[in-house]
Amino acid sequence: MIGLLVAALLLQQAPPRPAVSYEISFPNAAHHEAQVSVSYTGLPARPLELRMSRSSPGRYALHEFAKNVYDVKAFDAGGRPLPVHRPNEHQWNVSRHQGAVRVTYTLYADRVDGTYSAVDRTHAHLNMPATFMFARNTFDRPVRVRFHLPAGSAWRIATQLRPTSEPTVFSAPNLQYFLDSPTELSNHAVRTWTVRNGQREDTIRLAVHHTGTDAEIDAYADQVRRVVREQQAVFGRLPDYDFGKYTFIADYLPWANGDGMEHRNSTILTSSSTLAQNARALLGTVSHEFFHAWNVERIRPRSLEPFDFERANMSGELWFAEGFTSYYGPLVLARAGVNTLDDYARAIGSGVNTVLTAPGRLYFSPVEMSMQAPFVDAATSIDPTNRANTFISYYTYGAAVALGLDLLLRTEKDSALDEFMRAMWARYGRTETPYTLDDWRRTLGQVVRDQQWADQFFNRHIAGRQPLDYGSLLARAGLQLRKPWAGFATLGSVDFADDTSRLVIASNTLAGTPLYTAGLDRGDRIISLDGKAVSRPADVDAIVEAHKPGDQVVVVFESRGQQHTAALTLGERGGYDIVSNEKAGLPVTDEMRALREAWLGSKAKVPAEN
Repeated sequence: MIGLLVAALLLQQAPPRPAVSYEISFPNAAHHEAQVSVSYTGLPARPLELRMSRSSPGRYALHEFAKNVYDVKAFDAGGRPLPVHRPNEHQWNVSRHQGAVRVTYTLYADRVDGTYSAVDRTHAHLNMPATFMFARNTFDRPVRVRFHLPAGSAWRIATQLRPTSEPTVFSAPNLQYFLDSPTELSNHAVRTWTVRNGQREDTIRLAVHHTGTDAEIDAYADQVRRVVREQQAVFGRLPDYDFGKYTFIADYLPWANGDGMEHRNSTILTSSSTLAQNARALLGTVSHEFFHAWNVERIRPRSLEPFDFERANMSGELWFAEGFTSYYGPLVLARAGVNTLDDYARAIGSGVNTVLTAPGRLYFSPVEMSMQAPFVDAATSIDPTNRANTFISYYTYGAAVALGLDLLLRTEKDSALDEFMRAMWARYGRTETPYTLDDWRRTLGQVVRDQQWADQFFNRHIAGRQPLDYGSLLARAGLQLRKPWAGFATLGSVDFADDTSRLVIASNTLAGTPLYTAGLDRGDRIISLDGKAVSRPADVDAIVEAHKPGDQVVVVFESRGQQHTAALTLGERGGYDIVSNEKAGLPVTDEMRALREAWLGSKAKVPAEN
């Protein structure tokens, strides 16, 4: 997910303007309420316009956080009430303030993930756009926030905000940074270590709110350290964290929702799984989100700069920002020794299968898929869509492109995707210069010393819709792209409603499949197939399994109250997987082993670490 680019002047002296002061307390945590206040001084003589964000860093759709704000009141410097006018659903105007205003409100918060906030007896999980109001004309002011911890709670604070001399007060250089700084207040476990980063030494912190044991945290922290080392090796160094620290903030709780969200010097990790149940899968989210500290937090597309909290944010570069990050997530786990070759083959096989078989590739390129983010990234709607036929996630699409490009670079251009990522880091990441699609394309040409080749790759596989030749590329590394279900008949991949007496299609049928071609779609009821009555998915499976691809059967179905009969030609069951030559019973040459080692072997020279 994508956070916020903060100006290069971040660490320089804050402008000499009065700070925005926030306070938050939790007197009614049992009912998921927080009490919030925000104070301003030195205001101009006009109404103060306060807003709740409508979007959140790393999320591209609208979320309308104002829906959970109520009991809004305003006071002047002497504590006297001020009039509050609400001109629209996410704004409150305060007039007659004489230059100083304190606004209070109640926030309802009960979702633990990377976008929303949650308050209960065990913790306060705060994503700032979902929690705090802001005034548009105060973005350049420094920010101070005081967290009032419940008496006797043993809560502590995990955040990327700058600490002050008071343990419950933190600061930010401006509102952009503040709104990009999620904070966890709980009795969480902490593991801390330092990493040599060029001429400096940075601190990595792992803060985990969970229901497990200290031994589980110790083992998990060791794996996180391995991920950090391998990702540092990709780029040659860690980013220069603004206050010398990077914080993993994790909520692994039965009532949490699965998510991960990157920020400039931290990440939020949430899951209902425990470390005892699913540590390796949780580590996959760690790997993905930490890679974002380079790719998108600092190697940042111009289309997302600056991030706008008051509208949906669209970008054509998410296939790179999210997709290439998704490629490196499992790749780093393989290099760190967390995943085996067969684990990694399964991981990349799922994405390649989607790109090669999903009909969405016929409609949109990776660039165009990225532009769909405001409609799909946790967006909500009540009207049905045809996304099953028109959309492939830019995470999946971009990861598949990265896989193909990496193997092409390694086998044809005496290079590697690592080299390209380092070039993007040097040109756009360390300098924090936002890039464009043309910048990306030109950088690839410079890395391979062949701009024509880079242009062709970009036009075919990124701006265009042509898939890469994955079978040939994977074979060079001793991996097989197979069609494990070749020769098996199918009606097409479809879901059925949970109804034991009627067989009702519950999902859109996919373009090109037998059901789609015969005219059946979501909501239709299949009455009979090949002359046999059907009422359960198992009935359909038994009939289809008795046939071969290309056989024709008659289907009788009901659609919108009308009965229809159609001839249906069974297709071949599609889909791909990827397996090692060893698993496929094929030889592995020395060249294949050398490519695997260069690609999947550890790159980390263990840095000085305490």
